[in-house]
Amino acid sequence: MTVIESKVTLKRPVAEVYTFLADCNNHEQLMPENVSGWSSTRDEARFTIQNMASLALKVESRMENREVVFVPSERAPFDVTLRWQVQPDGEYQTQARLTIEAELNMMMKMVAAKPLQKLADFQVEKLRAVLG
Repeated sequence: MTVIESKVTLKRPVAEVYTFLADCNNHEQLMPENVSGWSSTRDEARFTIQNMASLALKVESRMENREVVFVPSERAPFDVTLRWQVQPDGEYQTQARLTIEAELNMMMKMVAAKPLQKLADFQVEKLRAVLG
C-alpha cells in the first residue's frame, strides 16, 4: 500500500470546511487543469485526466466534521482511496489532510507515486485558495 499525504491549515471553522469537502460538486474547484469532462452530484464525480484515464469516484462514507472517504465507483487502473480528514485547530481554524491510499505494484509505484503526491499537494493548496 502506497500512502501519500498533504495537509493545510485553514482560517475557517471545521464545519464549514467539512461541508465543502463532503459535496463532490465542490471538488471540481480543487482539480488541476489537466482534468476535463467533469460531472458530479453530491455523492459522485466523473472526470478525465488528460492523457491518462477516466475516473468515477463516489463517497464511501462521511463522518460529520471529521472525515469524507472517496473510492472508485467503477473499475479504476488501481485500487485507491482518497480520505479527507478535518479537525479543529482553535475556534476558527481547521487542519485539513488529504490522504491517498493506493494499491500500486512496484512498476506502477515508480510511475504514479510522484504524480499522486503532486495531486495531493495541489488539491490542499487549491483548498487553501478557495477557503483560505
